[in-house]
Amino acid sequence: MLTLTSGWLITARNLRRYLRPIVTNQRSRQISTYNVDIAGLTEEQAEFRNAVAEFAERELAPRAAQIDKSNNFPSDIWEKLGDMGLLGVTVSSKYGGLDLGYFHHTLAMEELSRASGSVALSYGAHSNLCVNQIHRHGTEAQKQKYLPDLIAGKKSRQSDVVSMSLRADKIDGGWKLNGNKFWITNGPTASTLVVYAKTAPERGSKGITAFIIEKTFKGSDTCELVFDNCEVPEENVLGQVNKGAGVLMSGLDLERLVLSGGPLGLAQAAFDYAVEYVHDRKQFGQPVGTFQLMQGKIADMYTSINASRAYVYAVARACDRGQISRRDCAGAILYSTEKAIEVALEAMQCLGGNGYINDYPMGRILRDSRLYAVGAGTQEIRRMLIGREFNEQFKSS
Repeated sequence: MLTLTSGWLITARNLRRYLRPIVTNQRSRQISTYNVDIAGLTEEQAEFRNAVAEFAERELAPRAAQIDKSNNFPSDIWEKLGDMGLLGVTVSSKYGGLDLGYFHHTLAMEELSRASGSVALSYGAHSNLCVNQIHRHGTEAQKQKYLPDLIAGKKSRQSDVVSMSLRADKIDGGWKLNGNKFWITNGPTASTLVVYAKTAPERGSKGITAFIIEKTFKGSDTCELVFDNCEVPEENVLGQVNKGAGVLMSGLDLERLVLSGGPLGLAQAAFDYAVEYVHDRKQFGQPVGTFQLMQGKIADMYTSINASRAYVYAVARACDRGQISRRDCAGAILYSTEKAIEVALEAMQCLGGNGYINDYPMGRILRDSRLYAVGAGTQEIRRMLIGREFNEQFKSS
């Protein structure tokens, strides 16, 4: 008998309509080399992962190539993710969430990324950078007002830099925001956003405040969000005035952890496709996967994925125990990203010329993997953070 939270039991009933045979005109993955026993999943965690994987294979995988080609996000996906409760994995059931931890959130990110890296990244931005931040730092009134709708599938996005040009000036009853934000995931269609603005520019990082912005507030937003005299009421300050950097930084470690599931899923997708391909493709009367050099590629990709997954999962389990390590959250996404890029390149090589053309998914998977080397902090920043953590450790010893 599985021991599940009440929130998950409720959501599981909603999932059953997704767990039916998949019929599409596109070829789906026929195999998965994911090893549940090696991954160390409990029965409940395996059930959760399988449910997300089934959903992703049905709703995302058949559309992934077209999403990539058209550069248009499928807006209907938000409500479907909301129906499953996946937009509030770490949120209390009091607000419609699943009451689960960051390990489950990372699992969801991994499985969605296996089907579509771009959709999964938007999912991570919404569910972690916005929903989780409001849940962690919002007042009870803010949680009651925003979380139920956000978890049900209304989109949002949090900005994530402290070197911003957005400024907030105090006015009667609230604040007036002016400036802009670049590279905002989900920006064009967001209904609610968490943004950070300078309320005391002369104080640097100690003069930043977090705000909850509604689409109905006066102001304009695009993929580059432009705030032109955007008035925000006092009750929409998230956390405390001039304490926004703390809100932001406290969420960055968890952001890096959850998003590290993205490279895991992309690497797994690349490997699963390649290993099946090389056993279908024949040369000299035998599958090319039986050639020794190809066997070496298979072995290298497989061990890289499992080593990466073991590190990410270990960090996720530690975070759920309250043992959040900045160096290891940075290390998890650093390592999983590097291995995802390596695996995607090797998988592309396994397909030969077919790996290069858009009739096959390898180019898309490689591009999506590369995004993690510059998005959510660059690989260079992650290395700097890890090194600096050790510098601080030895400075104080």
